[in-house]
Amino acid sequence: MTSKFDPAAIRAVLFDLDGTLIDVEMPRFIPAYVAGLGRHFLDCVPLHQFARVALQTVHALVHVEDGGCSNEERFLGALERHLGVGPELYRQRLAAFCEDGLTELAPLVGAVPEARSLVETCLERDLPVVIATNPVFSRSVIDARLDWGGLGDFDFELVTTLENSRFCKPSPRYFLDLASELGVAPSECLMVGNDTGHDLAACSIGMPTFLVDTWAVEREESFAPDYRGGHGELLRFLQQL
Repeated sequence: MTSKFDPAAIRAVLFDLDGTLIDVEMPRFIPAYVAGLGRHFLDCVPLHQFARVALQTVHALVHVEDGGCSNEERFLGALERHLGVGPELYRQRLAAFCEDGLTELAPLVGAVPEARSLVETCLERDLPVVIATNPVFSRSVIDARLDWGGLGDFDFELVTTLENSRFCKPSPRYFLDLASELGVAPSECLMVGNDTGHDLAACSIGMPTFLVDTWAVEREESFAPDYRGGHGELLRFLQQL
């Protein structure tokens, strides 16, 4: 695909995680995760109520355009308002779930054969690598998915999480925050992902994009990629940077 962007100008690579660097069906993973976590609150909140509030809050995070607080602060605030679950209690129960129940979700996550080579190719070229996953999960849950996908040993420049992010994809401010954190212009970052709406929204701030179409998520509100192809094509593209 012909693009107006010069690949030689790329100074950082931002990878989506789910469906890009790991093989996972989020429509299965998310309900299983929420149910597993919710069972750690059964002494104070019915499971169906916890799941409803948690999912509604995550959905709302995706549409936030006010960066006055972190995604975690918004999420915990909603749980306290609607369920009476305070931040300290939530963190205690999340830690317990990560200790005794999170591994039950491991079978839902598979490794992508090319994933390690994709990351290694960038690092060999001294390109900072960011895990630009939608920051609606805590760091511990993202780290678990990286481990299950065979990527947990890499020293990534940044991983966007519930705790350290103010916005979510597809907000342009999510991508602007990343470029600012890296100290580069948006046009010097390459956003790699499989979601035509969330990942390719990076183009709205002049960030070049690569659509990994192995497991493409096609959304009604979508953007055209600058480049596209499967994991093999992506690897060959990165090798030319």
